Amino acid sequence: MLLVIDVGNSNIVLGIYDGARLLKDWRISTDKSKTTDEYGILVNDLFRLTGITFESVKGIIISSVVPTLTGVLEKLSQQYFGFKPYVVGPGIKTGMPIQYDNPREVGADRIVNAVAGFEKYHSPLIIVDFGTATTFDYVNRKGEYCGGAIAPGLMISMEALFQKASKLPRVDILKPPALIAKNTVNSMQAGIYYGYVGLVDEVVGRMKAESREKPMVIATGGLAGLIAPESKTIEIIEEYLTLDGLRILYQRNCENQ
Repeated sequence: MLLVIDVGNSNIVLGIYDGARLLKDWRISTDKSKTTDEYGILVNDLFRLTGITFESVKGIIISSVVPTLTGVLEKLSQQYFGFKPYVVGPGIKTGMPIQYDNPREVGADRIVNAVAGFEKYHSPLIIVDFGTATTFDYVNRKGEYCGGAIAPGLMISMEALFQKASKLPRVDILKPPALIAKNTVNSMQAGIYYGYVGLVDEVVGRMKAESREKPMVIATGGLAGLIAPESKTIEIIEEYLTLDGLRILYQRNCENQ
């Protein structure tokens, strides 16, 4: 079995694969203060509830945008599983040319998503990832990562409203019952929700025009299911895009050993 770990700023997503089949996935809060042993206990508890053992895991691959946790999880792999993991970054084989001024600046999760998307669709792609930041990534018909755009995520925007406007409360991010809202909570939800729908459609539309191709538009990330239904440009939601990308990268690198 293969353990894939995607470390984001807000959540860590783990998945267990048997070949190409995702058996189980978990989403936990990112906690930079946790030690290797604390994460080891947490993973052990998740495994135990599902009947998975440390011994059954034969490989691990990690994608991380939180540098302080990358080393913690590398150490976890070595101490609890007995081998060194693959870590997405310089030196790992992606099979995808990176057309970026400095390829080292591209977040690991963005490359992983691009690899997974192109492997599945073999088409020009715009990938919208609704995470702590909302990212827009473009892959051309040749399978090259061309770059993209980064915007504040929905949670960041909502939290900024709460922190910077004294009279505004902290609210859940939900689709409001109406755009012309009748109370403060719904008004905040309407502005954030429909504002992000508009942001997505505008950025995607301009990327399409700039590319002069006809890309598919796919969405992933924790809030994709909330925004995508109202978007005029998102065509499909790929819930497990990042996990699948990690599996593909693991296989590509194993084959070249």
